[in-house]
Amino acid sequence: MAKSPAYRSKILCDSARGRCCTLLIPGICNGNPETTVLCHLPSITHGMSYKSDDYFAVFGCSSCHDVIDGRVPYDWRPGEKEETYLQALHATYRQWLEDDVMMVKGGRFA
Repeated sequence: MAKSPAYRSKILCDSARGRCCTLLIPGICNGNPETTVLCHLPSITHGMSYKSDDYFAVFGCSSCHDVIDGRVPYDWRPGEKEETYLQALHATYRQWLEDDVMMVKGGRFA
């Protein structure tokens, strides 16, 4: 798949500041919101020195970020990495929707 220009948003990046980590990797997460940043998840457009779009990212503490970026090894069980990413993406999207950082036309909380 050809790489397309990445979607960048200062608002999405800044929204991670002071948030709880949504990755919560067991035995890794430091639980310190002061270290939380927007962590870009691997994707088909992701490669060496090319981050995924800012909307394909989650809130991650510095320790969890080190794991997903490969700076710290982690022994994932089969399927655990994908499950962790999906749960973190859901929690991050939920926070963006609650904070009106992300909006969906016609959407609402019921």
